Amino acid sequence: MSKTALLPRCPANPDHLPFGRDKPWLAPLAGYSDLPFRLLCREYGAAVCVTEMVSAKGLVYQSPGTNDLLVSLPEDQPLVVQLFGAEADFLRRAVALLREAGYGWFDLNMGCSVPKVLRQGAGAAMLGDLENSLAVAGAMLEEAGPGRVGFKLRLGLDDARPVLPDLALRLEDLGAGWLTLHPRTARQGFGGTGQAQVLRPPGSPLRGGGEQFPDAIGSMGRIAARRAHTPPAPVPASQQTAPAVLPRPLVKALSALRLSGASEPPSPAPGTVHRPGVCSPSLPANSDPVSLRRLTLVISY
Repeated sequence: MSKTALLPRCPANPDHLPFGRDKPWLAPLAGYSDLPFRLLCREYGAAVCVTEMVSAKGLVYQSPGTNDLLVSLPEDQPLVVQLFGAEADFLRRAVALLREAGYGWFDLNMGCSVPKVLRQGAGAAMLGDLENSLAVAGAMLEEAGPGRVGFKLRLGLDDARPVLPDLALRLEDLGAGWLTLHPRTARQGFGGTGQAQVLRPPGSPLRGGGEQFPDAIGSMGRIAARRAHTPPAPVPASQQTAPAVLPRPLVKALSALRLSGASEPPSPAPGTVHRPGVCSPSLPANSDPVSLRRLTLVISY
């Protein structure tokens, strides 16, 4: 049996992704942004969702648990698969396998500062070797097609080794579809203050990360993309990293979507989901409706 046959199929592959201030994106958050979470956030207005971060090597070698991160439904579209890894060959092979399984949009994480990712030379560690980073980016774009891969960036490894705007412009030249910036260095991790003043995009749509929403909606949304011709203005955006959003990521994510202008959906009937014939078990009548909805989705999917 081929490796592609073992992968969950993507039920749809839209021709384009929506960008705009009223088109909020739900960013990946390991351990939280699974299928039920994404479906719930779509009900609250998420225009695009991104999978949890997927290891390219794990996907190629069919590591246990990797396929679970890719499970989707027609209602969970458009969907972007975020990959991490530092070897061009593995990223190329991962994208090829996903394309064969029906996935069409991808993101490379070059911003994660978690030590176990950095030890692999992946995530934000890639900012220390720009030529390799560009080789990886080129391999993904060659396999996926121009405009079908985005890149998550930080300012650099530390203040003495900035990578912007050079890296952003070179990714643009390669055919990047969008760029996402966490305006901190890798050394800062999730502490200190994000440098929102650097949010001046090249030609690709740019999503910011940091504290551009006053209460730091946490790390759940890539909110409000901007295009290069938009006049300079504050960019409403939320973080893309976990600590600020925990321990209540659901509340933070839905707050981000509301701030982006998304409307609140009608409340489903208690104990039901939209999918015909699927019901949850009895739940307390005084349960919080959002938490109740989350539970019904988890049970159903």
